Amino acid sequence: MIEISENSLRLRIGNFELAHSEDFPIFAVGRGENTYEMSHGNFNISKYYNEKIPLRKFKVLSKNENQCEILFFSPSGEELKSKFSLIADKLTIEILSASKNLNRFWIYIPTYESEEIYGCGEQYSYLNLRGKRVPLWVSEQGVGRNKRDIITHFANFKDDAGGDWYTTYFPQPTFVSSRNYYSIVHSYAYSEFDFSHEDFHELEIHEIPKKIEFGTGNSLIDTVVKLTKSIGLPNPLPDWVYDGVILGLQGGRDVVMPKIMRALEKGLKITGLWIQDWEGKRITTFGKQLMWNWVYDENMYPNLPEMIDQLRDMGIRTLGYINTFLALEGSLYQEASKKGYLVRKPNGEEYHVVVTTFPAALVDFTNPEAREWIKKVIKSNMIGIGLSGWMADFGEYLPTDAVLYDGTPAELYHNRYPVDWAKINAEAVEEAGKMGEVVFFMRAGNLHSARYSTLFWHGDQLVNWSKDDGLPSVIVAALSMTMSGIGLTHSDIGGYTTLAKNVPDIVVTKRTKELFMRWAEQSTFTPVMRTHEGNWPDENWQFDSDEETLKHFARMSMVHYALKPYIKQLVEKYAYEGKPIIMPLNLRYRIENTEELKYQYLFGEDLLVAPVIESGQDTKKVFIPDDEWVHLWSGKRYTGGTYEIEAPIGYPPVFYLADSEWKDVFEKAGDMK
Repeated sequence: MIEISENSLRLRIGNFELAHSEDFPIFAVGRGENTYEMSHGNFNISKYYNEKIPLRKFKVLSKNENQCEILFFSPSGEELKSKFSLIADKLTIEILSASKNLNRFWIYIPTYESEEIYGCGEQYSYLNLRGKRVPLWVSEQGVGRNKRDIITHFANFKDDAGGDWYTTYFPQPTFVSSRNYYSIVHSYAYSEFDFSHEDFHELEIHEIPKKIEFGTGNSLIDTVVKLTKSIGLPNPLPDWVYDGVILGLQGGRDVVMPKIMRALEKGLKITGLWIQDWEGKRITTFGKQLMWNWVYDENMYPNLPEMIDQLRDMGIRTLGYINTFLALEGSLYQEASKKGYLVRKPNGEEYHVVVTTFPAALVDFTNPEAREWIKKVIKSNMIGIGLSGWMADFGEYLPTDAVLYDGTPAELYHNRYPVDWAKINAEAVEEAGKMGEVVFFMRAGNLHSARYSTLFWHGDQLVNWSKDDGLPSVIVAALSMTMSGIGLTHSDIGGYTTLAKNVPDIVVTKRTKELFMRWAEQSTFTPVMRTHEGNWPDENWQFDSDEETLKHFARMSMVHYALKPYIKQLVEKYAYEGKPIIMPLNLRYRIENTEELKYQYLFGEDLLVAPVIESGQDTKKVFIPDDEWVHLWSGKRYTGGTYEIEAPIGYPPVFYLADSEWKDVFEKAGDMK
């Protein structure tokens, strides 16, 4: 509905509305500039505003029942011409033109006291963002991510790498409201979504965006589904992905093959071997790292294609690793440098970025020839030797003062860089004729990444129990991704970032046996199970560090495999219909405060999961929503309420709906010994 009077404007769809008056204008514009300081993919951003000008006046240029063009303007002469279109349950705002040199834009949305806000991409600390001001900038997630954590202070002191609650690999200019509407800002510019005001939300974008979209649903889950469809749906996962664990190993053929054979003997269900060092390794002060030259290392993995074929005959796929960089020592760097495929500095030199302890060159994705070149590398050197997947790492490190091939300002391309990285990988897979067979997983992203990447992982969590950067954080990350329209997510079992060497004793952080086992339990009830040895493998507890751990992991892998029919249909419903996979409870039940229950989730609509996320726990308080639920391990029945549930290692609190059509599958999974 569009209502226009002499001094006011109102647009309404469902429970959502925008209102404009001289006292409460919809838009403001301005001019300003930002400064960015990058250190190891972490950014300090300073914002400067020359002016902020509310556009209080408007003039209707054209109008019909579902569309109008309006010129908004200020007494000082700034103008913004926009088109509003209402079609069914969607309101689209297109910015048709604006006064010269404007590079700041604000839109104001009325709100109510009880409203909750979710999304903005991958958030690790908070599910409900009401009361928060959320910066949207692709970066490292940070180490610790909490200014009250000594690890965060150490990381900041050492490398300015501690991060904060809002730092994330995957921000996205979208949000969902508990009032059953969603918002999408079609821009890759630095933005801040401010949900801290009592009466309005303020979305600040550091350019004039081309389009803003609002949509409504009949329920919160319907709203999330509509957002998910709007930003793009991926293809389903390959069938082989569900057949067990993707085991992350490294060290060369003579190391990984015996480990696989021993694990198989102990009953571990392995569907994939992920060898991130397929292209070689380097040892740095940060730990065991990789040689970023995307050609297989014949010393570590002699005749790798033969090994890949051998593993495939055993029912095990092989996965590798690639990222956006090229090692300066590598043959591919020499080729890319000669052909001019690399990001450059303002003085014309190549931009060599220090990621951890060594510099590397960054491929320029605005160069069409560079895109075709890196796709050829993927098709020939990876798919061509038989790899069935890979980690497509990084995407956060484009410096804002870089000079790009097509002239796009790097500040405006920075958030888009990981989206194009996903698209390049997807196109390589499609051009090789391997859609539906190959899976690649990413951590960095932004708007529309979901339609290109086959899978996401939550990044480099600490190997600990911290709520901002440890095991609990991956649960919130999965839920916030769901509320941002992204359904296929998983994590490194046991975490990644280990502080074990070259650090003070007070911040030493190593993966323990208990942490690995509890993390494996949580990952069992996600679409994909995958391990990572971490940056200091020898300092971390691994899946085969002792007999008990290996047997526990083998059992959890069999539970996950038993759930294959259920998980596969969840993924297909997400890929074809946009239905969420890992859900906060309020997508199905009336919940008073979702923030208090953010460490429980629904895995599909038929499984309730409450992972153990604290050390030393053997019982856990669990909220059971209204319905009849059956404890997966004991068969005991529960109805709505809060219960103290027995939770020894190997038996996390998990429940299924008593009347579920998947009852037989759940009973089989619960009976695994």
